[in-house]
Amino acid sequence: MILKSESCHAVRWMQILMKNTEALTLDRIDDFLQASAEIDFAGQGRRGVYEWIVATLVEQEYFTLRKKQRGRVRALLSKLSGLSMPQITRLIRRYHAAGELTVRSSPRQRFPVKYTGKDLELLIEVDRAHQQLSGPATRRIVEREWQVFGKREYANLAEISASHLYNLRHSVGYRQRAAEFTKTKPSGIAIGERRRPDPQGSPGYVRIDTVHQGDWDSVKGVYHLNAIDEVTQWEVVGCIGRINEEQLLPVLEAILHQFPFRVLELHSDNGSEFVNHPLYQLLKKHAVEFSRSRPNRSSDNALVEGKNGAVIRKHLGYGHIPSEHADAIQRFYTAHFNPYLNYHRPCGFAEVRYDSRGRRKRHYAAEDYATPYEKLRSLSNGHRYLKDNLQWALLDQLAYAVSDTEAASRMMSIKAELLRRCKMESPEARC
Repeated sequence: MILKSESCHAVRWMQILMKNTEALTLDRIDDFLQASAEIDFAGQGRRGVYEWIVATLVEQEYFTLRKKQRGRVRALLSKLSGLSMPQITRLIRRYHAAGELTVRSSPRQRFPVKYTGKDLELLIEVDRAHQQLSGPATRRIVEREWQVFGKREYANLAEISASHLYNLRHSVGYRQRAAEFTKTKPSGIAIGERRRPDPQGSPGYVRIDTVHQGDWDSVKGVYHLNAIDEVTQWEVVGCIGRINEEQLLPVLEAILHQFPFRVLELHSDNGSEFVNHPLYQLLKKHAVEFSRSRPNRSSDNALVEGKNGAVIRKHLGYGHIPSEHADAIQRFYTAHFNPYLNYHRPCGFAEVRYDSRGRRKRHYAAEDYATPYEKLRSLSNGHRYLKDNLQWALLDQLAYAVSDTEAASRMMSIKAELLRRCKMESPEARC
């Protein structure tokens, strides 16, 4: 027996027990149980515990004792063996029925192994070759290896279910055989924080996106760069022939200069045309912070996505425009289209309301429609947002030189001539 707690009484009682535990009288058993109430014992080995239980039963003449006396003996057996009273009762019943108490060796139930180590090696080979496809796809592959290509070694594995295939992949044998160790690769520098901009009523937080004019018979179409301020909806559109560093960076820098206020943050989606080091260095040179849309948050760049359809697609359409016209379109945007958008085209500024169920709803009141320039002028202390070389008087000259309809008519006339030339020189016209 092993003593789990130590005390003076325990040591004294252990000295008595080690001499002749089986021969304790019933009175001594009661004294022992009271003195060792807070002490735990444990048996060491089932065979030795069983032999000691049989010796105690024989010495105490257990089956001739009265009921209360037998209870004392069972309590002693339970205390010193570490077994529970129901376990002691079952062991005594077994001894009484068979005349002996032996350790039963009952082998564990083992199910037959259907998929051997050889099948596991075949599965690992298939997973490595196909970059571990889904369970149903992998099952179909091993089935075809046997049924279509006649490879006999796959005959057993071809009967596997998709669910049990995952069981094999999670097994220790699979993980040990399929483990591949590679050197740690250095992580790249993160470009832009993934978050939603928070302008808090200040202009300078610009959303940007690209709109492709489509390809025609391997001829690339132009790309439009659409940049919109979140608070004032000031919109600047640019055009490039190809998305590369040589064309993108100059046009983007020109877009930043066309905003009358300093751009504080540029927010884009996760496209490679924006998430790259050259553009990041350009923004850093102009002290512009860069942020990107969060995963599974389609509303992060919703403002510019809506303007892509309502402005660019509405005016430029969906037809193919060859990339060689990018410079002409860029000049049209700078001289006519962008001034029209910001000084003469009203935008709706929504008021966010909450219904009885707590859902957000946008409300567009008639008095909340204004041009981006009017919205900029209406901001409290709006003059402090202007760039150092700009004043309201200069911007007023641009805003009120002609009426809104006159500016729109002039822009539409120039646009029609531009699109006519683009269409005449397009691959569609040549066909």
